[in-house]
Amino acid sequence: MTDRPSARPSPARSAVVLGGSLAGLLTACALACFTRVTVVERDVLPAGPQPRRGLPQARHAHMLWSGGVLAMEELLPGIGVELAAVGARRTPVTTDVVALSAQGWFRRWPESHHVVLASRDLLDATVRARVLSDGRIGLLDGTEALGLTGTDLAVTGVRVREPGGRERVLEADLVVDATGRGSSAPRWLTSLGLPEAERREVDSGLVYASRLYLAPEGARDGFPVVNVQPAPRHGRHGSGGGPGRSGWLLPIENGRWIVTLSGTRGGEPTAGNADFVPFARDGLRHPLLGELLEHAEPLTDVTLTRSTVNRRHHYERMPVWPDGLTVVGDALAAFNPVYGHGMSVAAQSAVRLRDTVRRYGWGSPGLSRRVQRAVARPVGAAWDLAIGQDVFYPGATEHGPTLRDRLVSAYVARLMHTATGNGRMARRVTDVTSLEHEPPVLLTPGTLLAAAIGPLKPPLPGPPLTPEERKAAGL
Repeated sequence: MTDRPSARPSPARSAVVLGGSLAGLLTACALACFTRVTVVERDVLPAGPQPRRGLPQARHAHMLWSGGVLAMEELLPGIGVELAAVGARRTPVTTDVVALSAQGWFRRWPESHHVVLASRDLLDATVRARVLSDGRIGLLDGTEALGLTGTDLAVTGVRVREPGGRERVLEADLVVDATGRGSSAPRWLTSLGLPEAERREVDSGLVYASRLYLAPEGARDGFPVVNVQPAPRHGRHGSGGGPGRSGWLLPIENGRWIVTLSGTRGGEPTAGNADFVPFARDGLRHPLLGELLEHAEPLTDVTLTRSTVNRRHHYERMPVWPDGLTVVGDALAAFNPVYGHGMSVAAQSAVRLRDTVRRYGWGSPGLSRRVQRAVARPVGAAWDLAIGQDVFYPGATEHGPTLRDRLVSAYVARLMHTATGNGRMARRVTDVTSLEHEPPVLLTPGTLLAAAIGPLKPPLPGPPLTPEERKAAGL
């Protein structure tokens, strides 16, 4: 992007955030340090942890990695305690995770990181109540954003349609697009006369299906996360061995399990209730998930989603960028949800936004350009993690994996193999998957040496559930 003087006069001291989901709420919280903020949301938001039409992915498993937890605590001190008070679970990784990786079963090493587990409805409702209790933040729900006002030099506001159909313009010093995968930002930018942004998509063809269960009585408190990952990819184009199938079981509030099953092209789950347990038992590399579900009580029908493409807009690379606009969250980069990084990236991006405004000052020349570059930083690590496997599935990209993709994948596979029998390397890997550290920490001399040596302990013959856990789950 070129450096141009700001086309704006004095700061208007107002901001509009489009989108009232987690990314939008956390961004509003970050901006409230500097200005009054109006959150515009198309849905009418519920008062509590209830479903809403504009967030269909809420019916699937969600986890908030420790990198996201730390960022959220920066913005909303004490939010972890509030989430725990309403039933969210704080689960140590890898202590309370039973996971079959492509390279074998992981051991349950002493805690290195943790995740927060809860239904998406509960997470959103808790954060929403906290954010909207701030008198500097207002909400216009049931209101649709129609387009930006301004020029290619500066966005000055947003045109909205309110309940009842009345249209008006909300003027703002900064407009933030946090409207998710369906963002209109590409079209809005070209309508202002700006060039199209560089975009990359990696589509593994993954379909995922989820269902809510009541855990067996003895397993309703303290049961571990269970994860069965796909087989390793191989072959001429880096793919092979059939479709990639995986499954997650996450213990959430009120003694329930949310279970998500997924499969790539040729191995997709269905929306049929009767197919869910057989897929978990017979379709994955190990029957553990299916065996657990045979002793649990289904509480909902199966929810199926096909919108899983990895899509990244490189707005930070635009040759010019208008003052007064920032794009965040899934509107900037949407990840295959099976990796669970979207919420954590949104929280880290909100912190970057706040810190950038604090450094350069509200209304400073070129602030929006700097903010757009800053919020793209957390996206990079999660993007590499997401496409690192997805790019190897047939049809994911036009030309298949690059040489770099192959080299990185081979090294990561070696690291994961090492982590199955080396606690120090397991911690180093989770440093990155938790988004607490960026991937270069995996390239230190000590890590390279450990990867060359390999695991220090022999492979586990089966899932590392304790006898007590097996009994509690009815196995």
